[in-house]
Amino acid sequence: MGEGDTIWAPSILPLDTLGTLSYHPQTHFGRKMESKVSEGGLNVTLTIRLLMHGKEVGSIIGKKGETVKKMREESGARINISEGNCPERIVTITGPTDAIFKAFAMIAYKFEEDIINSMSNSPATSKPPVTLRLVVPASQCGSLIGKGGSKIKEIRESTGAQVQVAGDMLPNSTERAVTISGTPDAIIQCVKQICVVMLESPPKGATIPYRPKPASTPVIFAGGQAYTIQGQYAIPHPDLTKLHQLAMQQTPFPPLGQTNPAFPGLDASPPASTHELTIPNDLIGCIIGRQGTKINEIRQMSGAQIKIANATEGSSERQITITGTPANISLAQYLINARLTSEVTGMGAL
Repeated sequence: MGEGDTIWAPSILPLDTLGTLSYHPQTHFGRKMESKVSEGGLNVTLTIRLLMHGKEVGSIIGKKGETVKKMREESGARINISEGNCPERIVTITGPTDAIFKAFAMIAYKFEEDIINSMSNSPATSKPPVTLRLVVPASQCGSLIGKGGSKIKEIRESTGAQVQVAGDMLPNSTERAVTISGTPDAIIQCVKQICVVMLESPPKGATIPYRPKPASTPVIFAGGQAYTIQGQYAIPHPDLTKLHQLAMQQTPFPPLGQTNPAFPGLDASPPASTHELTIPNDLIGCIIGRQGTKINEIRQMSGAQIKIANATEGSSERQITITGTPANISLAQYLINARLTSEVTGMGAL
């Protein structure tokens, strides 16, 4: 949360997901900053990123989104949650320091409430600590640990929270997880101190943010056939096979001018239709590509018209409209999904 979430450069996260961030070095006067930050008086806009499991995210969102709505309103912070088909999600909290600390406190107390509720149904007698995982640029972790571990030891001793910095970077990123555990009060004090360190030592160079991998059904292509993996079995997937063959240009179909009953939509002049899908802002770049190269490639290969809507204020997603024959649309969707999959699995070019 604090460290890796402190965003100073657009290279870390797209600004349209974060709003306007500001960093005012002139407001930092060494150690004096610490007391000012803990009083919430330091007027700096921060972004803190948390890594949560699906169950934790569900608790933060609440029924019909009521809990997260209340947290947003009462703290004044912006709280964005990454899209939902991943076992892990990123919760991004942005705002002035005092708003961030309020949001943080609400999350920590909510998790403690969940622990107490779960203990009422279990024989366990000792209460486990509240645990939160921050995502922090690796370039800032040295400052957080300090010479010979002095800084992290000082934070542990002064707050009573346990703090651990992961030795390895998160997959396909230049960020590390920082795990904080303890009572809600200890965690809040700990985050305040981490924010001070992060403010004093901004990230060096560009940061590649960690993006959790979607829990999508794996697809395997073998012998010109597509299979989805379900449990221990590979199930043939005829629709994907056809699209894969098209994409690989191993087209086993007659020329497009002739009707092919095996794949409706490839006949001479099928009616055009429109399909819409939404893509998270932080993944739109991998579909557009540098100077639009990828999206133009997808347009040419699929034969579909593809329009990407402009980012809208407060939204973490972008609308894509695909127009063409059913076959054009299917192929465009397949190629877009292939780009997203390669991006999240680290196979796409950065």
